[in-house]
Amino acid sequence: MADGLNLVFDLDGTLIDSAPQIHAAANIVFANKGLPPFSEVTVRGFIGNGVEVLVGRLLAHQGIEAKPKLQAELVQSFINIYEEAFDLTRLYPFVTTTLSALCDAGHRLAICTNKPEGPTRAVLSHFDLAQVFPVIIGGDTLPRRKPDPAPLRAALAALGPGKALFVGDSEVDAETAQRAGVPLALFTGGYRKAAADSLGARLIFDDHAALPRLIAHCAARL
Repeated sequence: MADGLNLVFDLDGTLIDSAPQIHAAANIVFANKGLPPFSEVTVRGFIGNGVEVLVGRLLAHQGIEAKPKLQAELVQSFINIYEEAFDLTRLYPFVTTTLSALCDAGHRLAICTNKPEGPTRAVLSHFDLAQVFPVIIGGDTLPRRKPDPAPLRAALAALGPGKALFVGDSEVDAETAQRAGVPLALFTGGYRKAAADSLGARLIFDDHAALPRLIAHCAARL
């Protein structure tokens, strides 16, 4: 296509399935404080709003007051572990070929995630995807994070002028897109809890291999 789109991607639940890695890291840091472990289902249900919110929800789940010192220690320990652990994280099928196809079609790609920027860059490098995303906005890049629209708007501003689409998987992503006034492409294989058709997405997909074709069809209507 002659004029590519600005495509901003969420990361966890959209490009990578990191829930098993997050679950393992959470259990390590809580065990180091003498606290009991969590099931993966519990941790998966708390993913999406950043590490600080995740830790706060896990503490609340155990009936523990989220005192600032304890929460800060757990957050930092989590980040230290998570930035170097990739053995339980996987790309969703066809992500690599899909991103290559989108770049070849002239689209400009960015990441907008609530994962801290350090672990975000580390996992993208691990999967040899860092070069695909010249713009990366993490959960600690700005003072605010999703669903505040500021991170998405910052990613789009860095990409430059052009029609845009935000690709995500969750209620947080849907709210972010709506507040930023950007159409949403919703991946159904991530961490969403609500019905897919209730989130106001411009397009819904369950297979990354289909995304280049769907975006091409959608581009003229953006």
